[in-house]
Amino acid sequence: MALAELGARGRLLRWPRVLLFGDSITEYSFQENGWGAYLADRLVRKCDVVNRGISGYNTRWAKLILPRLITESTSADSVVAITIFFGANDSALKDLNPKQHVPLEEYAANLKSMIEYLKSVDITEDRIILITPPPLQESAWEKACLAKGDKLNRCNATTGQYAQACVQVAKDCGTDVVDLWTLMQKNQDFSSYLSDGLHLSPKGSSFLAAQLWSRLENKVSALPSLLPYWRDVDHTNPEASLL
Repeated sequence: MALAELGARGRLLRWPRVLLFGDSITEYSFQENGWGAYLADRLVRKCDVVNRGISGYNTRWAKLILPRLITESTSADSVVAITIFFGANDSALKDLNPKQHVPLEEYAANLKSMIEYLKSVDITEDRIILITPPPLQESAWEKACLAKGDKLNRCNATTGQYAQACVQVAKDCGTDVVDLWTLMQKNQDFSSYLSDGLHLSPKGSSFLAAQLWSRLENKVSALPSLLPYWRDVDHTNPEASLL
């Protein structure tokens, strides 16, 4: 039987999607021991984990590109969950990093705008997970800045204000949230969670992955495994199992 005929007989296989939308902490999440790679591995037979992290971006830019990533015509209904993970750049100090800085009130408004857009294309709030920026280890990040000829351009207390704003937006809009800034600092030295004071180390990625999985598990638990387990395929008549 020709492949074209087989394709016509079988139903089109559509993998549901978990979309990761964020800045460099999301972009790097598919690296070895990354939190995105962990989720992709856990979900490989249930849905695609799609990385849409864009290094250096803030919410001002993110809200402009989100409608280009998801529209009603691109099967928004196939999105099982979406993470929105911004704030590490928005919270950069205005005087030292004006290009990435976004004022606190605008940051919150931008998050709300993105949530409202997603709802307008039928991605309901129960499928949206906000993630606050992680805490900033200032001495390590200062070393990274100095190596590039820059001054320390962020501080942890300011990042904390953006994290609190993110949590409040989640409460106001009815979405889930991972308050990474608070969780990583809870009764522990958080420096080992970061590779350079700002981005996540393998330990930090593992920590975030565990936090996300506890929120994602109930969203994906009802999804069937795509295609039968190999032992369940009728080898004498594979078409009966696979088409």
